[in-house]
Amino acid sequence: MTDNNHDIEQSEGRVPHRVIGTPSPATSTSLLGREEHAGTDVDVPGVNLQNEQTARKGERAAALCFLITFLAAVAFVVSYVVFQVGDVESTQTSTLALGGSLTLALLSLAAGVVFWVRMVMPKYNLIQERHEMASSPAVRDEVGRTFLQGAAESGVTKRPLLRRTLLLAAAPLGVLPLVLLRDLGPRYTNFPQKLRHTVWGEKTKDGKDRRLVVEGTGAPIRAADFNSPGGILSVVPEGYEHDLNALAKATLILIKFRPEEIKAGTNKNWTHDGIVAYSKICTHVGCPAALYEQTTHHILCPCHQSTFDAADGAKVIFGPAARPLPQLPIAVDNEGYLVATADFAVPPGPSFWERGDAEAEVRAKGGHA
Repeated sequence: MTDNNHDIEQSEGRVPHRVIGTPSPATSTSLLGREEHAGTDVDVPGVNLQNEQTARKGERAAALCFLITFLAAVAFVVSYVVFQVGDVESTQTSTLALGGSLTLALLSLAAGVVFWVRMVMPKYNLIQERHEMASSPAVRDEVGRTFLQGAAESGVTKRPLLRRTLLLAAAPLGVLPLVLLRDLGPRYTNFPQKLRHTVWGEKTKDGKDRRLVVEGTGAPIRAADFNSPGGILSVVPEGYEHDLNALAKATLILIKFRPEEIKAGTNKNWTHDGIVAYSKICTHVGCPAALYEQTTHHILCPCHQSTFDAADGAKVIFGPAARPLPQLPIAVDNEGYLVATADFAVPPGPSFWERGDAEAEVRAKGGHA
């Protein structure tokens, strides 16, 4: 075998036949105790020890970074609890707080490790030697000893401030993913019920039916003004224009038809003067199905090309969607504005949870799914 030497050759006094160049053999096997490694206090060929003054500065800088990591991780958890989402502004605030605190935690942790490596740990002149793939027991023992040696020379045993602040910084970082598990969804027992109902089934504070308003402007829609066949509007419930949780289930598309264009699949009792309201949430995976082809009356979902026939109850005519877009019953109030007279008859949005819901009901009755 021939040696593949790096730019800086190792001193002749180094121990031969090493798998990977390392510091001198360890005289201690303690990793977390207060015992100092004797090899760091003497000159060792191939090992350039840091100046003690520089090492102490690096220790303090790394410890400060680890402390910042701990505080930033705590701030992440606090931000998750304090800054709740619900509308665009609160979501922006929550995202900024969570992203900023997590970025600071990871950045300060990385900076602390850099200070540790650059200013505390010794510098080595190494030679990589080639050996057979199967290591002998003696080599494996040597690797174990050199690992302990490296741990000792890194300062983790000699400098308890570094060790303790690193452990302090790492502890909350392991908890952060557990905090985010809550966002995977509500408990299954309440999951189907939350999807079955939308705010369209709720009356306003004065007991009236809820008006349909234009998405973005919040303007109520007078039926007499929406009189062009082939027209389409994106609609949200009045009073919930900025509630993202409500809009995720309640957003509509409003389409104007000529009376003769409406087919049997559409519930005509839920229309007004040729105006039909369908859920905008695709029944495949929940993308906004808002592309409309006026000549064919087709509603297209741009995500996976599910296509619905708007003139025939929004039945699926192409694509992976399993069921039609739910139709919302609408009418006009005393002032001629379009209102919802009831909630959707079937849950809007994706259908992936329905089989699990049915199985749960069967099990509750003692049967088999």
